Amino acid sequence: MKFTKMHGLGNDYIYFNCMEQKIDNPEQLSIKLSDRHFGVGGDGIVLILPSETCDFRMRMFNADGSEGKMCGNASRCIGKYVYEKGLTGKKEITLETLGGIKTLTLETDGKSVKSVSVDMGKAEFKAEKIPVIFEKDTVIDEPINVAGKEWRINCVSVGNPHCVIFTDDIMSLPLADIGPQFENHPMFPERINTEFTEITDRTHLKMRVWERGSGETMACGTGASATVSAAVKNGICDADVFVTVSLLGGDLSVMYRSDGTVIMKGPAEFVFEGEL
Repeated sequence: MKFTKMHGLGNDYIYFNCMEQKIDNPEQLSIKLSDRHFGVGGDGIVLILPSETCDFRMRMFNADGSEGKMCGNASRCIGKYVYEKGLTGKKEITLETLGGIKTLTLETDGKSVKSVSVDMGKAEFKAEKIPVIFEKDTVIDEPINVAGKEWRINCVSVGNPHCVIFTDDIMSLPLADIGPQFENHPMFPERINTEFTEITDRTHLKMRVWERGSGETMACGTGASATVSAAVKNGICDADVFVTVSLLGGDLSVMYRSDGTVIMKGPAEFVFEGEL
């Protein structure tokens, strides 16, 4: 099996071109290959597949073998992969995911892709659709007790479920202790991705993320999209303006539009290729 290691701001996955080869057991393969000591190392694996409705289809699996509905960083990497590998000549690509159809717009320089913008679709705030078990229709700035502390949470889906928390001094947080308690909290029946966010100003946020199935990662495109969506809902940031989200692996630009759609823009990089 041939593979390509790629990353979006350090959110690294192992990519398989399944237009040419078949992966029979992606769940077990992701567990084995994601191990950074005994495998290739990564946050999971991504399969690039043919689609009946779009240009391509994506399946992504976390490091624990669970399948994710959507990954913003992985979708950007797919845009770079299919263009630079000659699988398409299009600069606007439709991508089928379990989180819906996403549109990728490539910024190119000759045969190279410099950055990729992803139309993430509309952010979903209805609790039952995220899903979140809660007595209100939405979860915006609501209290929850986790790890012996009260937190104010905001829940949103951008193809997968997110819990956004605005707090101070995020670098001092013991995410390895707190993250699993949010991820597996009973109010989140499908588990949850959790973003801990520090406000710099109206156009700049700093974020750390605990991803369900993978733990803390260097970056999360859907998490940055969810965070800016929640920030606009809380009046922290403005709609129709690009907000810089600084993650451990670098910066993403995210815009929450007045119609509820989210645009996420950032880089994608090749690391190396190999065979198994």
